[in-house]
Amino acid sequence: MAKEIKENEKVDIQEKLKELPIEFRLRAIDRLNIRELRKKKTKFSKFLLLLALIGPGVIVMIADNDAGGVITYAQTGSIFGIGFFIPFMLLMIPVAYIVQEMTIRLAAVTGRGHAELIWKRYGKFWGAFSLGDLVIANALTLITEFIGITFGMGLFGINPVEAVLIGIAFISTVTFGLRYHKWERISLVIAAFNLIFIPLVFFAHPNWSAVANSLSTWRVSSGFTPLFLYVLLASIGTTIAPWMLFFQQSSEVDKGIIPEDINSGRRDTLIGAVVMAAVAIAIIILTGTVVYGTVSNGSTASYNIQFIISTMGSKIGSLPVDLFAIGLVDAGLIAAIAITASTSWAVGEAFNWPKSINLPFLKGRKFYIPGLVSMAFAAIIVLIPNIPLGFLNLTVQVIASVFMPAALLFLLLLSNDKRIMGKYTNKPWQNIASISIMIFLVTASSLYGVSLVFPNLI
Repeated sequence: MAKEIKENEKVDIQEKLKELPIEFRLRAIDRLNIRELRKKKTKFSKFLLLLALIGPGVIVMIADNDAGGVITYAQTGSIFGIGFFIPFMLLMIPVAYIVQEMTIRLAAVTGRGHAELIWKRYGKFWGAFSLGDLVIANALTLITEFIGITFGMGLFGINPVEAVLIGIAFISTVTFGLRYHKWERISLVIAAFNLIFIPLVFFAHPNWSAVANSLSTWRVSSGFTPLFLYVLLASIGTTIAPWMLFFQQSSEVDKGIIPEDINSGRRDTLIGAVVMAAVAIAIIILTGTVVYGTVSNGSTASYNIQFIISTMGSKIGSLPVDLFAIGLVDAGLIAAIAITASTSWAVGEAFNWPKSINLPFLKGRKFYIPGLVSMAFAAIIVLIPNIPLGFLNLTVQVIASVFMPAALLFLLLLSNDKRIMGKYTNKPWQNIASISIMIFLVTASSLYGVSLVFPNLI
């Protein structure tokens, strides 16, 4: 009799699922699979549950080590060597985690994406402001992804036009051709290739004593110059960026996260943050060992990714250069996948369009097209002849850091809103940490502005 009741329940669930729109039906199926794994108490089922809950946090953090980020870290090591920026990247682990953790709670409690919450909670003006901020920043950031894709593929003899077309085709296939669960799994596989940068350090044979010493000295080789502030802002811009807030919250919603999953989301994000910092530090040590000091003071060669790569090739051989190129292409691809999805989710939420990667392309074309358009725009910019790619890359990261305080303010307001968050609002220490991050960003960008107008003051 009990078996018959269970069979009837399964039939009822299947019938109810058929009544749902496809995006909600597929999300519900994923949630039912999670529920079944929670019921089982074997070690293998717990392992499968851990794997099933990993996703948005790891993807957002590793995608944050995008092509622009890889180039920025390479330039940072080339310009400043082993010193300040190694402990600084360790500091970025808790900074990135604190910021992104708020998006997990917002997604789990409200079931709404970041753009949708801003639009509905603060009205059309601020909704449009935040959306415009995001779309502009995303389009600019996508330029750096295609810089990485074209340059990385170029090292294997693929011309820029072909590299751009390959990149667009690959990103479109992953984003527009897969349902959320498969999209997330494929994205995690692509993200795993970001780890390729870590073993490259050992080709350089760095001075590990100098690396360890940097953790206590925080030494700035050239002092607090406008160039240092510029690179500092660029490093911040590639570590915490507006698109990350919108991406993770919407991705968690599309995954179907609920309050019960918050701790799993936190663990997912912490793992991603540690990997992000490890890769960034590896790149800084690599170029800080191999490239730093090879040009005279005041030379702009250290900005030039072509110069950095050629110097690496002459000093440590072609294999590390080939691996670096593969990692650079991979970084551009995983970030472009995440950023195009971020744009699509935000626009869909703002205008109340269908907003799920579970949607087939034709049915969800309003959702997918904004991401596709931003990707096409970035690809066209990269193909402009003689565009200064190294300087453009750093500038985009600086712009991202300048946009970040406004994005953080909305995140902070939403996370403290008891009307929507209830008992899941920020704790006092989270508010103090978030406000401190905002003050630091505003101060750093202000100092940079002052240094440009009054260079002798700094």
